[in-house]
Amino acid sequence: MSRSDTGPIDTNCMTLTRYVLAEQRKIPGATGDLSQLLNSIQSAVKAISSAVRRAGIHHLFGVAGSTNTTGDEVKKLDVLANELFINLLRSSYTTCLLVSEENETVIEVETERQGKYIVCFDPLDGSSNIDCLVSIGSIFGVWRRKAADESQLSIADALQSGREMVAAGYALYGSATMMVITTGGAVNGFMLDPGIGEFVLTDPDITIRSRGTTYSLNEGHEGAWDEAVREYVKSKKYPKSGKPYGARYIGSMVADVHRTLKYGGIFMYPATKDAPKGKLRLMYECNPMALLVVKAGGAASTGLMPVLDIKPNNIHQRSPIFLGSTEDVKDVEEFFQKYKH
Repeated sequence: MSRSDTGPIDTNCMTLTRYVLAEQRKIPGATGDLSQLLNSIQSAVKAISSAVRRAGIHHLFGVAGSTNTTGDEVKKLDVLANELFINLLRSSYTTCLLVSEENETVIEVETERQGKYIVCFDPLDGSSNIDCLVSIGSIFGVWRRKAADESQLSIADALQSGREMVAAGYALYGSATMMVITTGGAVNGFMLDPGIGEFVLTDPDITIRSRGTTYSLNEGHEGAWDEAVREYVKSKKYPKSGKPYGARYIGSMVADVHRTLKYGGIFMYPATKDAPKGKLRLMYECNPMALLVVKAGGAASTGLMPVLDIKPNNIHQRSPIFLGSTEDVKDVEEFFQKYKH
C-alpha cells in the first residue's frame, strides 16, 4: 500500500485528551480533576473497545463465572466493562460515589481516594445485542458533590437532577469506536484511531436539525402504549400531507441516539402497560443522553416534562423518554397534552 493510500499523518490533531485540557484552561481556578476523571473514562472505553473487538475470539460472550480451556475465569463482557469503569474511576482520585447499572447499591470510593465528583454509568448498554454483533455502547453522567459535610456521604448525594450534571457522554462500539461528550458547552465527537491509540476530534460542535424524517422505537409494544404515543406514531406513518417518516430502530440506545443526533428525528422509549414508569434508567441512560441532545440543540421529554427537570428518588429510577429534534419532540408533547387527564 502506497503512502497516498493510507493518507498523511496529522501532526497537529485534536485528541480528546488535548481537547479536555484546552477546555480546562478556559475556567479560572480549575483544579484539573474533571480532566483527570474524563481521561480515566477514556481509558476504560479504550479497554472495553479492545475487548469488544476480541470478544468472539476470546469467548467473552459466555456466561459470567465460566472458565476457559486453561482454567482461567472468563468474565462476561458486561461484567468486564463494569469492573473496568469502577477500577479506573476509583483510581482516578476524583470520584466519591459511583452508580452503575450493574450494581444494586451505590459504590462509595475509599476515603483516601475520594474526590468531588459522582459518576453514574451504564458500562455496556445494549449488552443483549453482544452475541449478534449489533452496535453497543457505554453511557456516563458526571455530577459534583454538594454535601456540606465532606466527611459524610450518602445515596442522597447521587440523587441530583439532570440539570446539575457537569459532563455527560457515551461511547459507541460500532464500525468504529467513537466518544461523544459535553462538559456543559458544545457536543463533540471523537473517533478512536487504532493506529495511534487516541480519540481524535472528527465531529466538532454536533448540532441536531430542528426536524427530522425518521422515528425510532420498538413497535412490537404498540398494544401496550398510551393513546398519545399510538396516535403520534400513526400521524408519522400516515400523515395527512407530506411524506411519511421512516422507521429506524436498532434496539441499542447508544446506536439509536447517535443516529438521531447525526440525522435528526426522534428516539422514543415510552411507558407501557407492563412498565408504567418506562424502562430506561434515569440516572445513567436518560439524563446523560438528554443533556447531550439538549446541548446539541435538541429536546428531551417524558411527554409531560423535560427529562432534565426530574428530581430522582432512586438511583435505578426509570423514566419514559422522547428525545431528538425539537419540532419532533414538540409534536409528541402536543399529543400528550391532548390526552392529559
